[in-house]
Amino acid sequence: MCVRFGVEALAARRKFAGLLPEVFRRGLHRRKGFGSIYEFAAKLAGMSREQVDLVLRLDKRFEDKPILRKALREGDVSVNKLKKIAPMVTIENQEEMIVVAESLPCRALETFVRDGQKSGHVTTFEMADDVRKALAELAGKGIDVNEFLREALRQRELEIESEKKNLQDLPATSKHIPVQIRELVHREHGTKCSVPGCFRNAAELHHTRRFSIVKSHDPRYLAPMCKEHHQIAHSIDSIVCRARAGP
Repeated sequence: MCVRFGVEALAARRKFAGLLPEVFRRGLHRRKGFGSIYEFAAKLAGMSREQVDLVLRLDKRFEDKPILRKALREGDVSVNKLKKIAPMVTIENQEEMIVVAESLPCRALETFVRDGQKSGHVTTFEMADDVRKALAELAGKGIDVNEFLREALRQRELEIESEKKNLQDLPATSKHIPVQIRELVHREHGTKCSVPGCFRNAAELHHTRRFSIVKSHDPRYLAPMCKEHHQIAHSIDSIVCRARAGP
């Protein structure tokens, strides 16, 4: 019961916030005896001046983006989520961005926006003393250490590709991914999220080809992802499906 009332209260608060731009434009707050839109919002919904200003700014910003403005004014999407996606929204992508905002929880939405604004990142690492010593000994013998390492990396790739071929046709009797496939994917990608620039620990294995369609755990189409990027991937899948289904 409490949960239901809480959900209904949040929905009502979003709808109230969405009404503020029109209330302000028509001066309706003054007709009701309030000295300002801030007093109106504070006394009726407990909203702060900052929250009111944010709603009015977003409404102004979405003047040429009717889908976003409608979502704001009708309370379909929270003001907090609309604030997060505002820097990325264009007239062309507004429909897709609304789907993303509706389908993602706030943390995943923050990750989605950060990914869209992120610059390049260089990974650094330290080489163990024994490895450095062994490579120095090889170099001292006139062996090209760079070529030695390149060959080791090529051999690793060949071994992984060979194992993928052996496992790609393994029957998929359920959505549960077999242990040997999980181990192979983690051996290829490590323990971190496979999305470039993300260094969170992987939490899920994502089917880059929808399992519901192909019914396969082909390791060539599996990628470890953190919780947030996994949610983003499924949100993007939803956008693609809607686009294919048409209006």
